[in-house]
Amino acid sequence: MTSPWIAGADGCPAGWVVAFARLDGAEPPRLRVAPELAAILDAPEAPRVVAIDMPIGLPDRIVGPGRAAEQAARPLLGARQSSVFSIPARAAVEAATYAESCAAALATSTPPRKVSKQGFHLFPKIREIDAVLRARPGASERVFEVHPELAFWRMNGDRALETPKKVKSRPHEPGLAQRRALLAAAGIAPALIEAARPRGVGPDDLLDSLACLVVAGRLAEELARPFPDPPERDAFGLPIAIWA
Repeated sequence: MTSPWIAGADGCPAGWVVAFARLDGAEPPRLRVAPELAAILDAPEAPRVVAIDMPIGLPDRIVGPGRAAEQAARPLLGARQSSVFSIPARAAVEAATYAESCAAALATSTPPRKVSKQGFHLFPKIREIDAVLRARPGASERVFEVHPELAFWRMNGDRALETPKKVKSRPHEPGLAQRRALLAAAGIAPALIEAARPRGVGPDDLLDSLACLVVAGRLAEELARPFPDPPERDAFGLPIAIWA
């Protein structure tokens, strides 16, 4: 890909909140909501890298608390490690109901583990990404899994942030302010950090998309590192790693 654009994306009720930026800074950055991953890949910017806050790559069996990617990232995050959900095996993600998903997860994990309700609600977006990457040749070379808290860990000098973005499901301004400062220090334009949020996009969703954008820049410059290193791969060849 020769496009000068990169993108960071975080899930929101309407699909994905996406921050676009040019690597050469020749045009102002852009923020908008995309209904699906395909719309990000096919956007006018045709970003060469899309860093997205959603799991990519589904093993057939899970050993331990989640995929190797979650197990590698979680210990780095201190008090924020609970933000890294344990993703089950492919059969559980592809199940139609919560009960079926739990049954599949129990049958494909060591030790046997069910699926959390919070994790189950992520599965439609995980399936969406999985379908696009399996159907489009070369798409997995443009789309990378990112976790915002691991991105902020990297921006914070490889130190975990102790202050959360939310407390009791409400925005927590000290945590948001700390992350805004880290984004500014990482070179994110103030116009994006202070941008008016599209309807349905929370302040944490916006900052998470910008954290993904920071990692997209690191990926484009070949500075990002995968966790684990090297990445694992699933049965379809999709990489299983969180990049930062």
